[in-house]
Amino acid sequence: MCSEPPATTRCQVEYWALFCFERQEKIVRTSARNSFAGTVKDMVKGPVSTEVTISVAPNIEIVAVISTRSAEGLGLAVGKRAHALIKASNVIVAVD
Repeated sequence: MCSEPPATTRCQVEYWALFCFERQEKIVRTSARNSFAGTVKDMVKGPVSTEVTISVAPNIEIVAVISTRSAEGLGLAVGKRAHALIKASNVIVAVD
């Protein structure tokens, strides 16, 4: 969870990050405690995985690597609303 923005104001989440769209006709219920609503800012698509950047607040982004098949199945695209749901059993912090 990005409770306090780091110096780079970019949180990278590469494991256990899931995305879902807000849909007016259906409310998604989840037990995830770390849920961040935002807008897809960038996507770097590869043959196997896609890096998705979601802007959740001014100067705060969450970056996740998900399968390209999942990105396509969810219809992710720059400018679409999405949620980053994060379940992390480990958080590693390092400094120089």
